[in-house]
Amino acid sequence: MDRTEKLELMELLEEKQKRQRGRKIVTYYPDAGPLRRELYAKHTEFFKAGSIHQERAAIAGNRCGKTVMSCYETAVHLTGQYPQWWDGRVFDHPVEWWAAGETSETTRDILQLELLGRRGYFGTGMIPQETLVGDPTLRRGVADALDTVRIKHTSGGISSLGFKSYDQGREKFQGTAKHGISLDEEPEAKIYYECLARLMTTNGLMICTFTPLLGISEIVLRFLTHFAPKE
Repeated sequence: MDRTEKLELMELLEEKQKRQRGRKIVTYYPDAGPLRRELYAKHTEFFKAGSIHQERAAIAGNRCGKTVMSCYETAVHLTGQYPQWWDGRVFDHPVEWWAAGETSETTRDILQLELLGRRGYFGTGMIPQETLVGDPTLRRGVADALDTVRIKHTSGGISSLGFKSYDQGREKFQGTAKHGISLDEEPEAKIYYECLARLMTTNGLMICTFTPLLGISEIVLRFLTHFAPKE
């Protein structure tokens, strides 16, 4: 192999790696392999429950994949790129969505990172690079934090993802209807119910993932009493 051929091969390998980085989502829940879907029965059960329940919560310990699971579902709804095995809720149109965490910084460092990747490398998170439309709008006062992202939906329209944080207060969760809201960590009840109001006219989805550090709170009891299997 001469020098020209080696350079061409290097370019091809670099392009392949770039495309793989921009399609992170396809590496999750595969049919086979060490990370095959059947090993994540609780995750797929959670996805399926979205076809029946408006409100869902993954209440579990730390480092068990709650946020990854939530961001995966958020990404497929935003893009309309549902995997063949998907049996959860399906939107056949662009969606308006919020993703929210405890603080501006944790929203940036956890949800934004998982969904988009690091600044300068947006498209290396769950949302495929090819679906990003234009430049995201930045959030004021928080370095590298985003406010809104626009995403191509398979229907031909454009979905919108807005980032919020509980430290903004309940008033910042007022406003227009949403098709879905993904909450990472448990919010105060007043914020939860404000978010729920945003979903009323759309029959939208509420996705909650948290470790119950606040104990048997009002939000925990909401899921334990309303959604626990009856004996």
